Amino acid sequence: MDFTLDEKTNAQVLKLHHFIKTELHPLEEKVEVKGELDANLASEIFEKSRTQGFYGMNIPVEFGGGGFNAVQMVYLEQEMGQTTDPLVRRAFGNVYEVLLACNEAQRQQWLLPCVKGERTCSIAMTEPDAGSDSAGITATARPDGDGWILNAHKCPVGDGMFSDFYVVSARSEYVEGSRGISLFLVDRSMPGVEVVRDMPMMGLRGSTHAEIKFDNVKLGPEHLLGERGRGLSLLLSTIGRIRLFHIGARAIGMGRRVLKMMTERANHREQFGKPIGEFQMIQQMLADSLIELNCAHLLVLDAASEIDRGLDPREKVSMVKINSAETLGKIADRAVQLFGAMGYCKDFPLERIYRDCRVLRIYDGTSEIHRMVVSRGLMKKGVEAILGNHLAN
Repeated sequence: MDFTLDEKTNAQVLKLHHFIKTELHPLEEKVEVKGELDANLASEIFEKSRTQGFYGMNIPVEFGGGGFNAVQMVYLEQEMGQTTDPLVRRAFGNVYEVLLACNEAQRQQWLLPCVKGERTCSIAMTEPDAGSDSAGITATARPDGDGWILNAHKCPVGDGMFSDFYVVSARSEYVEGSRGISLFLVDRSMPGVEVVRDMPMMGLRGSTHAEIKFDNVKLGPEHLLGERGRGLSLLLSTIGRIRLFHIGARAIGMGRRVLKMMTERANHREQFGKPIGEFQMIQQMLADSLIELNCAHLLVLDAASEIDRGLDPREKVSMVKINSAETLGKIADRAVQLFGAMGYCKDFPLERIYRDCRVLRIYDGTSEIHRMVVSRGLMKKGVEAILGNHLAN
């Protein structure tokens, strides 16, 4: 397969790389220390990003987006991965593909303002007792006339403190499993919606993870997103892209940044009269990191290419989620070891990166759950169905 970028996408990648290096990298330490990005500065960064065409790059052109396909988005998301999560969210927003299921009236209220950056969105799916088991939610949408009464307790909701509205999953039908789950578009300002708190986390300082309660929220028929009772399958298609791009590709981007830091340190740090890069154990750290990073990169591109061909590479997406998250974890750990005391010190970004990347093995499905997805798919479909049959006919 040829993953060479066309001229337009290559120019966008280079422009995005420059934007992140000049506009976002200088702000990372400030956000880490303060725990938030100043609202005026966040607005300024967003405007710069939007005017350069970095907002909604994953959304089709007909809805005002950039129209980049999955393979192209891998390269763009890798660049986004080279800075911190809160800066990515404030600069590039959350324009989720699930909003493409909006009908014409909903597009005017929810999708188009989101693509333009006039409104912000979060997905409220996870619950205190339903994480990786997305069909195990207890949220309910009880029929009420031609609408519903929503009751739900969702946490953590990524970026929930900043969002204007939420895509909420709730059980609308009294049937077991995923068939009874619907999606609803819920404004934060609606009566009964309470943003309880920002949950304190180990890393990702400056990003918010909200606890939100929906208490007897009255919804009309216009709030139903997609087909009634089929919301989970609709949502999981978007979650698959989040796993591929926000975790898979971005983890590779951060891995590249860390490996560059390791290489520079190995070339210039001297111990016992010579650069530490001349020691074989340091060389092994560098070699293993490069090998693993390149394999992860190719795995992401492979899964993305299948999406562009209209296939459903769910096992490969799970493989990406596992491999990219664990690869970055290993590289970050080696980097801390290579830098020694300075790797553990807050004077350098490695300490922050080490903490931040730990969550990648947890959210959007734990590594353990994704290994179950991969193994079940393998046993049901067979090797060739997942990896492809490359034997000559």
